[in-house]
Amino acid sequence: MRQHLTLVLYGILCLVILFLVQGDWINAYLQLVIMYVGINVILGTSLNLINGYMGEFSCGHAGFMAVGAYVSSILNMWWFTDGNLFGNALFGPKASLFLFPVTLLIAGAVAAVVGLLVAIPSFKTRGDYLAIITLAVNYIVKSAIENIQAIGGARGFMGMRKVVNAMTETVPLPWLMIWILVFTGLTVATLHRFVSSNYGKGIVAIREDEIAAEIMGVNTQRMKLIAFMLSSGLAGIAGGLFAHVLGYINPGSFTIMKSTEIMVIVYLGGMGSLSGSVMAAVLFTILLELMRPLQVLKWVLIPLMLIILMLFRPEGIMGNREILDVFPRLRRFFPAREA
Repeated sequence: MRQHLTLVLYGILCLVILFLVQGDWINAYLQLVIMYVGINVILGTSLNLINGYMGEFSCGHAGFMAVGAYVSSILNMWWFTDGNLFGNALFGPKASLFLFPVTLLIAGAVAAVVGLLVAIPSFKTRGDYLAIITLAVNYIVKSAIENIQAIGGARGFMGMRKVVNAMTETVPLPWLMIWILVFTGLTVATLHRFVSSNYGKGIVAIREDEIAAEIMGVNTQRMKLIAFMLSSGLAGIAGGLFAHVLGYINPGSFTIMKSTEIMVIVYLGGMGSLSGSVMAAVLFTILLELMRPLQVLKWVLIPLMLIILMLFRPEGIMGNREILDVFPRLRRFFPAREA
């Protein structure tokens, strides 16, 4: 039972949230904030795998998010809705209730393949080249989408709200909230299991000293590729969820500014700390919402707060520690899983 206490507590939290949503105890705005928190948790923890655990510097995560957002949106519009672009629906609206997570997984797989295409040339180099290449990929993806008029180009792509409404009309539950909670939990659990495994230890070894890791028999190139694909794929899933929360996407939603937001979550929480990224995602999302009335001024205050954090606590909130390292007595209730 103790081995699964975290899962049980997360399940209870999800049920409480769904109960409050279903009973209209929390308004639509708070529901939106909760969904943004879940998406930012996926983005922050997935980027932490590259920048924190592996010690590389990727700064184009929004590009992979854009790939997932457009792939899942196109698939859902093609499969479940009638329209001028794809004609009659392939499966019908009711099928979206069961196939929506499939489209998200396909979107994540496509984003992972794009990540692989980026990683293969990037990891043949050392140093800061990955940052430059991922930054370039972010711009390439954005520019490519802007010039594909079939999916709206710079005007954007819309209609995903029909799919969300179709799921709710089939069975009256907050399905988008459910899928966000499910994929957020799966993401954190997958990454926790990954970084606790031998693969994860190999990735940390690469961060500490790549040459020494190679000498010790670690296949550094393969581990880097796997970690980058996993991180890119999860960003693609987050992008798919993000597109359906908004109901409308355009290339301007996936600029370097979005990538910067994700990096702020990683550095605020601490490099190499999953629990730190989760806490930072919650804090940062709430902070953004509190500062929304300040409009452009918030993008002066938030970088200023980040500078202050870097000056007085450069390792972030958690550093490279997890919550059980800070509160060791909790290990009685949450025993560490053996790799």
